[in-house]
Formats: sequence, structure tokens, C-alpha cells
Amino acid sequence: MTVKFGPAGSSDSFRQRHKSSMEMPAYLHQIGLDAFEYQCGRGVRISQESAGQLGRLAREEGVALSLHAPYYISLSSTEPEKREKSIDYMMQSARAAAAMGADRVVVHTGSCAKISREEALALAMDTMRRALRAQEEQGLAQIRFCPEVMGKINQLGTLEEVLALCRLEERLIPCVDFGHLNARTLGALKTPEDFKAAFDAIENALGIDRLRELHIHFSKIAYTAGGEKEHLTFADREYGPDFEPLMELLARKGCHGRVICESAGTQTEDALAMRQEYYRCLAETAQQEMEETR
Repeated sequence: MTVKFGPAGSSDSFRQRHKSSMEMPAYLHQIGLDAFEYQCGRGVRISQESAGQLGRLAREEGVALSLHAPYYISLSSTEPEKREKSIDYMMQSARAAAAMGADRVVVHTGSCAKISREEALALAMDTMRRALRAQEEQGLAQIRFCPEVMGKINQLGTLEEVLALCRLEERLIPCVDFGHLNARTLGALKTPEDFKAAFDAIENALGIDRLRELHIHFSKIAYTAGGEKEHLTFADREYGPDFEPLMELLARKGCHGRVICESAGTQTEDALAMRQEYYRCLAETAQQEMEETR
């Protein structure tokens, strides 16, 4: 098994030639990608029928689907009604994912601007526990929720906070957005050792199996003193992070998860660049292992 690569939503190049997301699976297969993250950031608006149709087309083209839940989910809200609504949005997302055969739903964790990080994390963990119970009660336990590392410093969602959430239940997979991680640490992802430190933290917290099935978001992101400002493309030379160290780690660790590119408009092209580098690293790793066994 190998890592799958694809875009989050529709790139500029796709929209120039196509009108419907139903055309996405064939388009991705044709250009050499095998994953797609359907965007429900502004609400779960896709019908069960349309979701089923997209799922059938994706299976025919060998494209793995995931879904991004609404942005306004807040697991850590101090208002009980907002946390209840967030659970409902998560269930809406899980139902849409199940209808299209997607196996992963990416979830934002919330804010901690008005309370301590410890209080915010405690609220988020309670909300996630209740969401997992609701998921089981509704027969949706096959869907893997993926709490996301967030880009703004005042948001809940450091790598450590996401890993704490994922320790609640084996079926939770961290969504490690390396662009967000770089932005909220003000450019700390500079060397291969920096990426390795993140991988070590994930493996130490969750074990090698969940590290290998990691859900990854990647893009270059501009940032300010507060963290994330805006998504960029791989053409940018001012902000990071670089993707090459990550591709080498994915190859060396035997990962078989997913890398979703969130570049600003060039997400299919940039996903292809990552895929090409990943397979180069795979071949290099295999060659080194062969030489070591001689």
C-alpha cells in the first residue's frame, strides 16, 4: 500500500474545463491522482443521491474520497448549544461521507480565545466523546473523524492538542496540516529534522499504525504574528514549508495514508508535484534497503 494524493476541492484548471464535481474522479484519474477531499466547509449541501453518484464514479476511477466538515464546527465552545450543533454538523458530514463511500471526515476543533487552552481541550474532548457515541448510535462508526491541526495561534489545534483528542479512540486519525503547523509556529518547519520531530510525536502518542494511515493537508501558507494569513501556491518562495522532507518521511515510514493539497488554485498541480517526489523517494528507499541486505 502507498500514499494517495489529491486536491481539496476544485482547482482553477479543473473549473476552466469542467462544470460539475461529478467530472472530478475521471479528471483526477486521467492526470494521475487518486484522492479527493469534498468540501462542505459552508454546510453539508450535497444530497444523498448526488453523494452516492459521486461515490460510484470515484470507485470506478480508483479515487479515494474524504470530506471536510463545516468550518463553523466548534468542539470547544463555552456554549452548550453550539457544541450540540457541532455534533449535529459532524453527523450530517458522516452521513454524506457514508453515502459517497468516503472513509474520513476532517473536523476543525474550535477556539480557545476566551478560555485557557486546557479548558478548551477538556470541552473539545467531551464533545468528541459524545460525537463518537452519536456516530455509533446512527450506524456510522466506519467513518474516521480527523481532528485538524489549525493555523491560527488562538485556535485550539496544536499538534499536541490534536494528538490528545485522537487518544480518545482508535478510529480517530489526526489531520496534520503541515502548512498550518508551520504558520502557527511562525515558520518552525525548516529542516528534515523538524518534520521528523512531528512524526516522532505522532508515533509516540498514537503508535506506528496510526502514523502510517495519517491524513495530511499540505500547502504553503503566509502568516503573521497571529499565525495563518492565507494559502499560497508552490511557486511562492517567501513562505514554507517545503514538501520534499515530508515525502521522504512518508516513504521511509511505510505510510499508506493520504495527502490532500490545499494550495490556492493550483491544488491539483501541486498534488502531482508531491506525488512525483514521493515515488522518487520510494524508489530511492527501496534501492537503499536492497543495498543494505547485500
